[in-house]
Amino acid sequence: MQKLMLNTENTSFAKRLLRGQINLAAVLYLSLATVVFNCATAAEDDPQETILVIGDSISAAYGLALEDGWVALLEQRLQDESPDWRVVNASVTGDTSGNGLGRLADLLDEYDPRMVIIELGGNDGLRGLSIKKLQENLTAMAEMTNTVGATPVIVAVQLPGNYGKAFNRLFNNSFTAAAEATDAILIPSLFEGMTASNEWFQADGIHPSAKAQAVMLENVWKQLEPALDQVQAQ
Repeated sequence: MQKLMLNTENTSFAKRLLRGQINLAAVLYLSLATVVFNCATAAEDDPQETILVIGDSISAAYGLALEDGWVALLEQRLQDESPDWRVVNASVTGDTSGNGLGRLADLLDEYDPRMVIIELGGNDGLRGLSIKKLQENLTAMAEMTNTVGATPVIVAVQLPGNYGKAFNRLFNNSFTAAAEATDAILIPSLFEGMTASNEWFQADGIHPSAKAQAVMLENVWKQLEPALDQVQAQ
């Protein structure tokens, strides 16, 4: 019965259209306006900008609930203060800068971010990998990010003091050099304000504790917040 009524209504509409009782231009205009409205509504429902975080266990909240990690806290901060942004956490425990470089192209293609936070290098240092190669990998990741029109952010991490002053100095300088070479935003120290104690680190002495996550967020936010509006305006 419903199908019959629908067919009758369509036939009646066609007859009226042929008789000139319905303005064809008006029909087309209304149809186009409906399409534009639906597209605009869909765009408003989607996050406008994406921050991609590519990191290692420090950003993957190793030993903690994922929602307690600094990246999750960043997403909460953005929801409260800059709701036009969302966060995609592509961090993998154990990743080196080489692993991150190998994954980045696909992540850029999948998420089309406007900003990429690169928190890698800790595992390079802990494993005694080449500091020169670390700097090259960080530079390549930032350059790749620039190429797609996104803003790179390089996060410097620190190694335990027992790696020696000379090694630690070269290690720390690699982050600064990569940022300067690519005009990336530099987070000079993810662990600023934290000491080597059980208060700030888990039992392994490497992975930050739950309490440390808010401090890490603030260290990132100090450099990130001023850049958000600038990036959106580009």
